[in-house]
Amino acid sequence: MRQYLVRHGESVFNVESRVQGQADVSLSDLGRRQAGDLAAWARALPADATIDEIWSSPLARARETAAAMAATLGLPLLVDEGLAELHAGIFQGHLWADLEAAFPEEVARWRSGDVEYAIPGGESRAGLAARGRAALEKLAARPVRQMIVVAHGGVLTAALGSLLGRTHPLLAQAAERPFTKLPALANASLTLLDWPGPELVAFNETGHLHEPS
Repeated sequence: MRQYLVRHGESVFNVESRVQGQADVSLSDLGRRQAGDLAAWARALPADATIDEIWSSPLARARETAAAMAATLGLPLLVDEGLAELHAGIFQGHLWADLEAAFPEEVARWRSGDVEYAIPGGESRAGLAARGRAALEKLAARPVRQMIVVAHGGVLTAALGSLLGRTHPLLAQAAERPFTKLPALANASLTLLDWPGPELVAFNETGHLHEPS
C-alpha cells in the first residue's frame, strides 16, 4: 500500500512568520495555487496509481489543501485527528522573531533538543512522533492500495523519524528537526511511503509545483 504524504500549502501564518501549531489558519493566495497544483498532479496520475482515499488533518490549512484533490478525484475528504500539527501551547500565534524575548526559558528548553519537553499548554516532540506514527500506521492498515494523506511538516517529519530513524539517507538530508522555523518539508511537497515496511520511496518532492515556496 502506498501513502502519498503531502504537507499543506502555504498558510497565512507561514507568510507572516508566525508559530502555527494547532492554530486553525487558512491558506494564503499562494497556498491555494499550490493546492491547485496538487489537484492537477492527482488528476494526472496513471491508471495503475488510482487513489482510493484522501485523508487530512482536521486543521483548515490541511483540509483546504486536501479538498482541492478530493474534488478533482470525486472522493470524500476523510479526517483523522492524529494528523494534526504539534500543539505549540504558549508559542502559538507569536512571531518567530519575538519568541525568544517573550519566552526565553521555554524556548531554551525547546531548543535543547529534549524530546520529552512539552511546551507549556502544548506537547512534546516525543508525543508528536508517537501520535503521528500511530496515525500513519492505522491508515496503512486500511484495505486500500493508494491513499493521499495531507498533514503538516512537524507531524510528518516526526512520524517518519520514528518509523525509519533519523539516519535514513533521505531523512538525513533534512537537517531541521520537527517544529523549527524552517520545516524540513516544503509547503505542498510530496513524500511517498510504501507499506509494509515501511519504505521511503521519495521525500519532499516539489516538481509538481509551478511556484514552489
